[in-house]
Formats: sequence, C-alpha cells, structure tokens
Amino acid sequence: MSTFVYMTRCDGCGHCVDICPSDIMHIDENIRRAKNIEPNFCWECYSCVKACPNHAIDVRGYADFAPMGHSVRVRREEEKGTISWKIKFRNGTTKDFVSPITTKPWGKKIKMIIETPLNK
Repeated sequence: MSTFVYMTRCDGCGHCVDICPSDIMHIDENIRRAKNIEPNFCWECYSCVKACPNHAIDVRGYADFAPMGHSVRVRREEEKGTISWKIKFRNGTTKDFVSPITTKPWGKKIKMIIETPLNK
C-alpha cells in the first residue's frame, strides 16, 4: 500500500505535488484534489504526508517499527515546530513520537552549523 488522500480534507493546494521526489502526486483536473497516480512507485518517504497542511495524506508505516495491522498518523505542526508520529498497534496500544522541525518558510535556506575542533 502506498499513500492515499482523504478527499474530504484535501483542498488541492499542491504542496504534496511540489515535494514528491518520485513525481507521482498530482492534482486531479476533474475534482481538484491530490492523488497518487503510480502507487507502485511510491517510495513511502512521507514527504507528502509531512508537507500537507490539512493532514489529508496517509501512508502505511514500515514493518520495522509498526507491524501489520497498525496505523500511523503523521502530523506536521509548524506553529509548535514539531512533527508528531502516532502509531496504533493491533492490540490497541498507541505510541507517540515527537521530533523538532525547522519553522523556516517554504523555500528558505536553513543555515547548517557543523562543529569542528577548530570552531568549538
């Protein structure tokens, strides 16, 4: 299974189209909503899921951290500066992960600081 779009949440903004590395997310001309035109070629990189401001795209989780029968929700919250992952396992237990993100606007360069023995 690859990405899928909740049509009731998608507003056709195109963020997923812009960020998809395999160029398989497209806006349907008839319904003006995003769709995955080649599900078999999905890299499952979660780029579109994280970029969607309406949380309209979902994808299955990798088997190494969420076994069969699970569900994974990814939520990018720029106002909090986090990406949250909620995994619900088959037995009903849930696990939440929160990671920091940059709050730079789209297309802005992020300054990387690499520490070396010379600049410490």
